[in-house]
Amino acid sequence: MAIRMRDAMFQGLDGLRYEPVERRVRALLGDDEVVDSSRPLLVWEPRRVVPSFAVPTADVRGELLPQPAAPASDRTPPVLHPGIPFALHSTDGESLSLRAGDATLERAAFVPADPDLVGHVILDFKAFDGWLEEDEPLLGHARDPYHRIDMRRTSRPVRIERDGVLLAETTRAVLLWETSLPTRFYVPREDVVADARPGDKRTTCAYKGHAAYLSFDVGENLAWTYEDPLPEAAPVTGLVAFFDELVDVTFDGERRERPITPFAQAIRDEAQV
Repeated sequence: MAIRMRDAMFQGLDGLRYEPVERRVRALLGDDEVVDSSRPLLVWEPRRVVPSFAVPTADVRGELLPQPAAPASDRTPPVLHPGIPFALHSTDGESLSLRAGDATLERAAFVPADPDLVGHVILDFKAFDGWLEEDEPLLGHARDPYHRIDMRRTSRPVRIERDGVLLAETTRAVLLWETSLPTRFYVPREDVVADARPGDKRTTCAYKGHAAYLSFDVGENLAWTYEDPLPEAAPVTGLVAFFDELVDVTFDGERRERPITPFAQAIRDEAQV
């Protein structure tokens, strides 16, 4: 029996996964390189959808100190998306702090209790001031070699509404497909017909760059835009995308169902709708 590729990808979600990557990675505190490794692994803890870097402990220029694990949550999310703190671990192991110079990064490291990862320490991407992959800066989190974005212009009509209020309508959209996420419809700013105001949210995507948000009378932080995206996301520069989880999209005359994503409820809470 045939298996849908997306289902195949998620079959291993409950397991501890890793992939060696043949590249140099460095982590910075200020101007100091406190991690420098040409032997990193990408590690996905169970139920985490984005990877973290793990490096040999010898490649860490600092002191790793035992640290009590973060208190267990009463509600462990079924999927650990990038908004879930690194300190919440889903596999056995030891939490560590990293002392480098005058700085101590609490629970910024984790040694998993797995024989295939002996001698490696997983690091909290967000605990450091910056990361370099070879000589290029990384944003948001370690990049997944099995994750990609694709974009195509389309003249098929797109209409976006919320509670019967028309938000945008265009025949000049850019469709963006991102691995394991619903299709996103990026529309020119001038085709957003509802009054928009700057939102109070900012996010960073490892594949697209820094996003600024827009709010409307029918929802806060309901849409976003990349004014200066990473080069591979250049086709959506300045365009506006809405959370399909919260709005009604009619594409080429057909009303689409609102997608269900692992972080849909968090989006609803933040948008206050």
